[in-house]
Formats: sequence, C-alpha cells, structure tokens
Amino acid sequence: MDNFTYYNPTKLIFGKGQVEQLENEVPKYGKKVLVVYGGGSIKRNGLYDKVVQILEKNNLEIFELSGVEPNPRLSTVHRGVEICKKENIDFILAVGGGSVIDCTKAISVGAKYDGDAWDIVTKKHIPTEAVPFGTVLTLAATGSEMNSGSVITNWETKEKYGWGSPLTFPKFSILDPVNTFTVPKDQTIYGVVDMMSHVFEQYFHHTTNTPLQDRFCEATLKTVIETAPKLINDLENYELRETILYSGTIALNGQLQMGYRGDWASHNIEHAVSAVYDIPHAGGLAILFPNWMKHNLDQNVSRFVQLAVNVFDVDPTGKDDRSVALEGIDKLREFWSSIGAPSRLKDYDINDENIDLMADKAMINGEFGNFKSLNKDDVVAILTASL
Repeated sequence: MDNFTYYNPTKLIFGKGQVEQLENEVPKYGKKVLVVYGGGSIKRNGLYDKVVQILEKNNLEIFELSGVEPNPRLSTVHRGVEICKKENIDFILAVGGGSVIDCTKAISVGAKYDGDAWDIVTKKHIPTEAVPFGTVLTLAATGSEMNSGSVITNWETKEKYGWGSPLTFPKFSILDPVNTFTVPKDQTIYGVVDMMSHVFEQYFHHTTNTPLQDRFCEATLKTVIETAPKLINDLENYELRETILYSGTIALNGQLQMGYRGDWASHNIEHAVSAVYDIPHAGGLAILFPNWMKHNLDQNVSRFVQLAVNVFDVDPTGKDDRSVALEGIDKLREFWSSIGAPSRLKDYDINDENIDLMADKAMINGEFGNFKSLNKDDVVAILTASL
C-alpha cells in the first residue's frame, strides 16, 4: 500500500434523539446561527421546529437560508454568503442531505473571501478561513456529513465541479435514523446507489497489498446490498435505516481509502451530465458506472473478478476471468434495476444530441481517472453506451 496520512476532525453523533446534542455543540461557536435547509420536508416532519426550539432555548439568534437545490447552485451559495457577511454569522447549521451540506461548505469559505465563491470551487483561490458549521443529516447518501468535499453547480455556465478544503470538515454531524424515515422511496434508492458508487470509486485502483481495505469495501457493499431491498419496502424500519445511514457515512469519510488512491472518473462524467441536464446525481451514476466498468474491464480484469466473486457471489468454476468479471458487472446492473434505479440516459429523456458537449465539459481539466486515464473518445464511448 502507499504511504498515507489520515485526518478527519468531524465529531460524529449517531443515534435516536441525538438532535438534542445541538444544545451542547452550537453555543461553543457564538450567538448568530445561519440555518441552511432545502425544501419543506424538515418543516413537514417536525425536525425544523425541534431544531429551532433548541437553538432558541439557548438564546441563539437565528437566520435562515432555505431552498437549497438537489444539485446546489452557485446562486444559492451567493445568497448564503451575503447573509453571513451582512449579519456577521458565527456558525452555520446545515439541516438536510448532502446537497444542503455541500452548499453550506461553499458558504462557509465564501463568507471569509472577498471574491466570488466560484473561485474556490474552480480552485482559483485556496481558502484560508471558514465560518464553522455543523450538520443534522436527513438523508443517507453522499457522506458529506463526515468529509471535506462538496459539489457545486454553476447553472448559468452549465458547469458542475467537486472541490474540497481541510477547512470544510463539519465540526460535528448529528445522525438520527428517525430523521430519514420520511425520505421517499426514490430518494432512498438514489442514496443507496450514491454510497455504493463511492465505494466503487475507491475499490478500483492498482495499488498492491490492500487486503484489509478491499475487505472493508466489500463488506460495506454487501451490507448495503443485503439491506436496501428490505428498506425500500419498509421505509420506517429503524434498524434498516440505521444500517444504511451508517453505511453512507463510512463509504466516504476517508476510512476506506487509506493507503491507495481511487479512480473517480465516473463521478466526473456524471457531473458533466447533470450540469447539462440537472438530473439526480445518483441516477446518473446508476446509468454510467456499469458502462465505465465494461469500458475499463481489460485495464485490470482480476480486480473485476474479485468484485464479482466477493461481492456478487459469482461462481467462477469453469469460467474464464473475463466472463466472471462481466457476470459481476451484470449482477450490479440487475441489483440496481431491481431496486428501481435507472439504467439508461433515455430514462431521463436524454439522447445523443449533447454527447459532445457533455464530453467537453468532462474534459475541462484534461484527461482524468486514476484506474484508467480517460480521454474524450473514452468519455464519448461511455456516454454512448449509456444511451
């Protein structure tokens, strides 16, 4: 394995009723709190009232930014930055899923920068300060609650990029499975696809001697595969929600990727797709990932064989490696389809009209991917196979 340094300062507060810990955590940072959230779901399920009640009980001054989009927009980041600067906000509390947290991360550094927050997203400016923030998670999916990464969309320019900073780890994250009970079936499915995709991105690498890391990844995938079909038919089952919620955090808090570097090409391609079409991120990943796998199968067949046998229980007896690997990829597609995930771009009414445009957007920073470096022809081929 490679040399590595692991750093993750986020305090994880997990379990039923743990939102009450806001009373102990938030006042440490000051009196003025900006609460960031998405649509009206946290008001409908009572979480909003509970959070506000706790903050008010501790004599905190509350400001709000609502309406964060599923693919959070730069324009919403700008609104949050403006509030922080105008009101001298001491602390930001993200109440929602990964999109709300990603938006909050951009606001936290943008509020301490005199220029446009987009400069930070596009890496033209390296932030040196951030408004501290915490999260109350309502959706198991992105892992943003325990990492420093974020994805922001500039809808005006049709650009969508991932970025991160050591300054954008949450100070704390509160994860109560009960707060995910009201997540609808489709969003639950997307969350499952998203966390599995995060594991796949890390699993495909060429570093040698990573048996423990491989088993961590495989165990996480098998746990999600065993739990997800039960959960989508029993959305308010605490134990199932608990397992999926923890799996989503583990999938992208850095623990799986100690000692090697994952690929991340599929995410880059999907960002280009959803920058143009604004489709759900995980929906795009469900479509693209198996096609990325088939496109790159010959890069390291043994890696795909290991996945097929250890995760999807493919019997290799009497089969050549390539057949075993392809059977594993097919079983992934079958699993995602069985829980209701999309399989073709046409499921979102996307045809070949903008393939070249999407490929160009994916290639904005040149060739990418650590398992196999992709050029534009590779991206076009994967997108075409996904139609």
